Amino acid sequence: MPPKTPSPALSAGAVLVLVAGFAVVFVGGGARFAIGLTLKAVVDDLGWGRAELGTAVALFQAVSAICMFLAGRLSDRADPHLVLAAGLFVAGLGIGAMSVMAAPWHALVLYGVVFAAGNGAASLIPVGVMVTRAFPQRTGFANAAVTSGMSLGQLVMIGLLAAVLVAIGWRSVFLWLGAAHLILLPLVLLAMRAGRAGDEPHSRRAVRGLSLGAAARTRPFWVLLAVYAICGLDDFFVSTHVVAFAQDRGLDAWLAGSLLALMGLTALVGVMIAGLWSDRAGPLWPTAALFVARLAVFALVLVDQSIPSVAAFALVYGMTFMVTAPLTVVFVAEHFGSRHLGALTGLITMVHHMAGGFGAWLGAVTFDRLGGYDAAFAVMLASNVLVLALLPLLRRPPAD
Repeated sequence: MPPKTPSPALSAGAVLVLVAGFAVVFVGGGARFAIGLTLKAVVDDLGWGRAELGTAVALFQAVSAICMFLAGRLSDRADPHLVLAAGLFVAGLGIGAMSVMAAPWHALVLYGVVFAAGNGAASLIPVGVMVTRAFPQRTGFANAAVTSGMSLGQLVMIGLLAAVLVAIGWRSVFLWLGAAHLILLPLVLLAMRAGRAGDEPHSRRAVRGLSLGAAARTRPFWVLLAVYAICGLDDFFVSTHVVAFAQDRGLDAWLAGSLLALMGLTALVGVMIAGLWSDRAGPLWPTAALFVARLAVFALVLVDQSIPSVAAFALVYGMTFMVTAPLTVVFVAEHFGSRHLGALTGLITMVHHMAGGFGAWLGAVTFDRLGGYDAAFAVMLASNVLVLALLPLLRRPPAD
């Protein structure tokens, strides 16, 4: 067995990987939810329908998803720090320029293409590859610790940005987010040398695993794609529309934004529990638990949309929100090995985000045409029933 205590050089590199990765997803946690925070303010100010901004979100999901897959492949072959640095630069320019948008096509280009490309590169995919190399024995917990940065980013940054939104308007929200991305560049570049030193032993090690083509000939591959597609459908419907939904039910802009921020706190709890649980029992049981919880809150909000029920829906759903992110690498390593970890996790996340784009668009169109979100909630509930039927097919394969 390898020694439990890594060498000093690897330990230093691993710490820097965690710090840099945590910082990247922390800022990404805020940026990811900014469109939901500002949706009502933007459409009211510019006179758009919600579907127009929902279309930009759907395009963002598709473009960022493709770029996540490409970033995963690059991270298997090159230095993931460079992938992250390039992504931060492009994302910062794209979301910062949203502060001057004035027409729907501006949102499509700046948010749906430029920010999406940068966000896809500066994502959990290259971070997950680095963390898994640095912590092969505690993969679930280490990835959960880094993923918690997204939850804290949602809690801290959305809370601050909600105050900015109320005080000086939605344009300042995007301007500050652009600056936050660019400020991270020196940290990522500083961590590069130590990260390379920490990754080097793993890059030379013979790691077994199925290629994309070989994995695609197995049943777990297609089941994982279906489960993560439905997860994305839920996630981005909720994250895009929960603030507007809460406002529709009577909360003011600051309270609705604060509710979204508090979802980050419950997400932190959920993701850390799932990481520890998966290291002990595998990723299947935490995944089943999250979809049971989602079923319960989708059913609740279909029958009762009072303010207490809306708050309960948001906070319980928030606890499930980040759970599948650190479990992706655990599922992939468990079923397919780690040789092509970046490409496989990137593809699964790509499917997750593309389905998420459809979820965001579906919520917007449902509201514009039917005057509410009930039909979309019913779709989400039915899809979660399907996931629970599929999960037994992802039982851990027998050891060789």
